[in-house]
Amino acid sequence: MTSLDSLPLRADLRGATPYGAPMIDVPVRLNVNENAFDVPEVVVRAIGERIAEAAGALNRYPDREFAQLRERLAGYLTGVLAAEGSEQTISPAMVWAANGSNEVLLHILQAFGGPGRTALGFVPSYSMHPLVAQASGASFIAVERDAGFGIDAETAAAAVAEHDPDVVFLCTPNNPTGNSTPLEVVEAVYAAARGIVIVDEAYAEFADEGFRSALSLLPGRERLVVSRTMSKAFAFAGARVGYAAADPAFVDALRLVRMPYHLSALTQAAAIAALDHTADLLAGVRALVAQRRRMAAALEGLGFEVVDSDANFVLFRGARDPRALWQGLVDAGVLVRDVGLPGCLRVNAGTEEETTAFLTAVTALVGQERQTTQTTDRSAG
Repeated sequence: MTSLDSLPLRADLRGATPYGAPMIDVPVRLNVNENAFDVPEVVVRAIGERIAEAAGALNRYPDREFAQLRERLAGYLTGVLAAEGSEQTISPAMVWAANGSNEVLLHILQAFGGPGRTALGFVPSYSMHPLVAQASGASFIAVERDAGFGIDAETAAAAVAEHDPDVVFLCTPNNPTGNSTPLEVVEAVYAAARGIVIVDEAYAEFADEGFRSALSLLPGRERLVVSRTMSKAFAFAGARVGYAAADPAFVDALRLVRMPYHLSALTQAAAIAALDHTADLLAGVRALVAQRRRMAAALEGLGFEVVDSDANFVLFRGARDPRALWQGLVDAGVLVRDVGLPGCLRVNAGTEEETTAFLTAVTALVGQERQTTQTTDRSAG
């Protein structure tokens, strides 16, 4: 039987592991940071109508420049800035979109990374960052975050100056830790970098008051790009729509590497319908934030250390055997994520019922572990 070893695979891909999370059929799935709420019926109908209209012209290629979608995304991002008190606007010429933010990142690395170039990220962070760098042929440089998973401006700028990467990744709110990165860090990194600085804001809509998007830093910074997604807050993971904002010249560079007609007419239609109903889709964001806070408080009450989170998930550490705790939760019908960090697990906020199921299961498992420990200690004594 043919194996990878018998194929002429690129040398830098030998031994590599593909991206993936366990797909287990359990009642409560809280492992891949999806939005727990279904798409509202009013949006489902609107999407259906848009797609039905687009379906009549599927014999023709889609709008290669996805003009209507870019217009809607620009309007949304301008609204994000307005909510932060800024009069700055994002024009359609500043917007790019693709099949999920991962493809947006891949386009950026294809244009500005590639063989002989380097990308730098502050780890732990989103596991796709090194993978998209590698896919483009670039080498990835990992710089460790501090003990609390934070990044400060001076240390970050020094790392960029030392390694002189062609691309820098900054993820805020950070995945898998959930904590945000202050704008002064982005400014310091940009000032120290000669190459591209990517600010990955996939979870920005879930952030608490006080979070500021790097969108406000775009004017005068032609090497800065802010990427976002509709997968999380918009409950649109199945549609695969990601987008970014940057200087128009930066967007022009991405046209050089994208595949022809990379966004299908159906994808564009669905995304436009969704953006026409932004308020309906984002209505559940605050409810998920409330469940995130509920999880964090309960986990701290159980003795875990919980990283401050601006995302729709929390990372908690302090488990004696995280793999055993993960399996115990699966056995109880709850799937969370083992992200490979010592003593840590990550769980995304769910509906109130899903959160209750998780907290009930983890409380029982912690209680069983403590009882076993006490019994063992008495026997040893």
